[in-house]
Amino acid sequence: MRGTPTGALLLAFAVAVTALLAAVLGLTATASVPPGDPLPGPARFGLAVAAFAVAHLARLRFRTASGMVSITWGEAALIVCLYLVPAGWLPSAALLGTGAAWTTLSLLTDRQPVLELVRITGSLTAATALAAAVASALGRPMLAAPTPELALALIAGSVTYLLTTAWLGGASLALRHGISVGPPVLAALRGKLLMFVGNVAVGLVVVTLLELDARWLLLLPPPLWLLQQTYRHRLRADQERRTWRAFAEATAALNQLDERGVATAALTGALTLFGAELVEVDVARGDGRWRRYRADPGGQVRDREVASPARTEPGEQELIRPLTVGSAEVGQLRVHFPRSAPPSARERDAVAAFGDALAAALHDAATHRELRLVTARSSYEAVHDQLTGLLNRAAMLTKGDQALRQRAHDHPVALLLLDVNQFKEVNDTLGHAAGDELLRLTANRLAALTRPGDLLGRLGGDEFALLLTAVPVVDDRAAPLAYALRQAREIAERLAAPTEVAGVRMSVEVAVGVVVADAGTADLTELLRRADIAMYQAKEGGGSVAAYDSSRDAASTDHLALLAELREALAADDQLVLALQPAVDLATGAPTGVEALIRWRHPRRGWLGPSDFIRPVENSEQLGSFTRYVLDKALAVAAGWAREGLDLPISVNLSARSLLDPRLPNEIGEALRRHQVPPQRLVLEITETVVMSELEVIDEVLATLRSMGVQLAVDDFGTGFSSLTFLTRIAVDELKVDRSFVIRMADSPEAAAIVRTTVGLAHELGLRVVAEGVETAEQRTALAELGCTAAQGYHFFKPMPADKIGAVLGSLVNTAHGNVIPLRADGAS
Repeated sequence: MRGTPTGALLLAFAVAVTALLAAVLGLTATASVPPGDPLPGPARFGLAVAAFAVAHLARLRFRTASGMVSITWGEAALIVCLYLVPAGWLPSAALLGTGAAWTTLSLLTDRQPVLELVRITGSLTAATALAAAVASALGRPMLAAPTPELALALIAGSVTYLLTTAWLGGASLALRHGISVGPPVLAALRGKLLMFVGNVAVGLVVVTLLELDARWLLLLPPPLWLLQQTYRHRLRADQERRTWRAFAEATAALNQLDERGVATAALTGALTLFGAELVEVDVARGDGRWRRYRADPGGQVRDREVASPARTEPGEQELIRPLTVGSAEVGQLRVHFPRSAPPSARERDAVAAFGDALAAALHDAATHRELRLVTARSSYEAVHDQLTGLLNRAAMLTKGDQALRQRAHDHPVALLLLDVNQFKEVNDTLGHAAGDELLRLTANRLAALTRPGDLLGRLGGDEFALLLTAVPVVDDRAAPLAYALRQAREIAERLAAPTEVAGVRMSVEVAVGVVVADAGTADLTELLRRADIAMYQAKEGGGSVAAYDSSRDAASTDHLALLAELREALAADDQLVLALQPAVDLATGAPTGVEALIRWRHPRRGWLGPSDFIRPVENSEQLGSFTRYVLDKALAVAAGWAREGLDLPISVNLSARSLLDPRLPNEIGEALRRHQVPPQRLVLEITETVVMSELEVIDEVLATLRSMGVQLAVDDFGTGFSSLTFLTRIAVDELKVDRSFVIRMADSPEAAAIVRTTVGLAHELGLRVVAEGVETAEQRTALAELGCTAAQGYHFFKPMPADKIGAVLGSLVNTAHGNVIPLRADGAS
């Protein structure tokens, strides 16, 4: 009883008590044989006991995933005994006959525990009692003439016997192994179905022969022997088929990539394949340790570290298979079979084959684990500095560029480049080991100061880089640089805290170069170049921290990259796009013209404004191609307006270097003819510095453009080296007041005076005047009072795509009148 679950004990006790009660009550109940019967009652009872005993001695057994299932001639014996003796005698006859049969089998073959014998005998007796009650309720089978009604009663009793024995056996297995009762019951019913049909047929035939002439029974032994062999062969074939299918599934499940997965699959497969009570897999690790995985039929897997398993002889109920691949010891497989079903020779072979497959799977898993460790170690070393464990230079560049791409192109980031001062002196005086210790100490301190999202790496030697990606975004454009400088100074102060290196107390001083840029304007290589310039500025200035100064930058790799990408953009035809902003007559609200502004929809950097790329373009050989591209786009838009009945001029900004090209007028003339746009509909905006130039080629180009009918406008008027003399030398059509004066004229008398003077000058010379950057209703009102004819800015319209501005211009033309009208929903007038 030791080790048997309480539920199984209670079930066995309940079944045994029920069987005894049924036997006692059946014998004490009123029952007798017919008068004049040639066989006395004791003889009939003895025949019933013998019938039950013989029926169970001729048992067949097969193993399932839930345990051993026995098939007997019990239903045939039940039918015969129902015919031979009173139904009340059957429980006691079954108790004696089945008890004797199973005790004999246990002594001769499987050595069943006494508790199991009690449970089996009790279950068969209880099932017999219930079956006899059902059969007697449907008819009186004792010595009754064979009729359909009798056959129906006997079959009903047999079905009751079958279901009762199957359920009690399945419940016992379920309670003993902690599994569901359904699988063992279904397995028993599937295995017994064919023999059940045969048993019922044999029982009915015996009853019929007894009714006709008992001597006919002498002919039954040969057919019964053949039927028994047929059952045995059928069960063996079914079991072979199930075994091979389960073996294939179990070995296929071993195809795992990790040790635990292989061991778990092995435990589950062995439990199913061998119907084992317990399976253990001991796995030898490469470092000499062993780990044991164990599972019982409940399916729960446990593992723990164990000592190397000793070489012991397996018991009768146990098979042990060493797991080896070649000469390498992989582990050990141990399968514990139930006491009622010790392993057969066939199962020994199956365990050996399964063990070989398990050994190969464990060896593959160990190899894969080592490969993963080597790969992980190689991958780690490929991107980390071996001395400090920080990212190395290559990884810093790769991960840094990834971090930049993940931010919005206008999100500020900061890069801090740190160089340890007097590092060479430490190496020379204290040795390289001290230098390595100093670098590790610096790396640890930097790592402690790093915040989530930042990237820290050692670039080589005594240089470290820290990329700050969580720079605060505020309206003040100077705030990101102030934040980065504050972080750099804090880091420098923390690193300067006294420490001990190789027994010498020292302070680690660093020079930090700081660069701040929008994430989409440069890659990490360019940021490192700028930070390196700033770091040397810090060293030269004698301080610890310096910010990047572009005026001291002799070259910019980012400009070179931009120019290469611009060449692709000019060929793509969908990256450089126009943003069009109308200028509005302050008196009538009608549109007076449209300025074409270029924007770059960069595939990597996002949206770029002119300030991000115009300067490199102006200093490159691509200026001519870029100018022709923008003019072509602008004239195409103006041609579209003309087809819609909108005759408005379009303004295009012209670079100073473009005017040095004597071919420019011819190229513009060809573009005007190609798009069929009148020359007066094109306004070229030039700066005061261009007009002030004394180069003859500029005068010739501007004069030629004027003679063609192209209009000229002076952009950003008032910000350059203005002189009234240029207006007498070069005829222009329009002055554009710079936005800086418009924004400050409410608060600055000087700015207001410049605006007033510019407007008055334009009136005296008969020029148009356009105020740029109007953002408020107050600015608009002030400009109108000063006599300014037109204005443009966010107060009226933001720059918009070409496909939307046509409708806006048409609406302005249709609604324009002599009075100033509200142009925005906020009530501006």
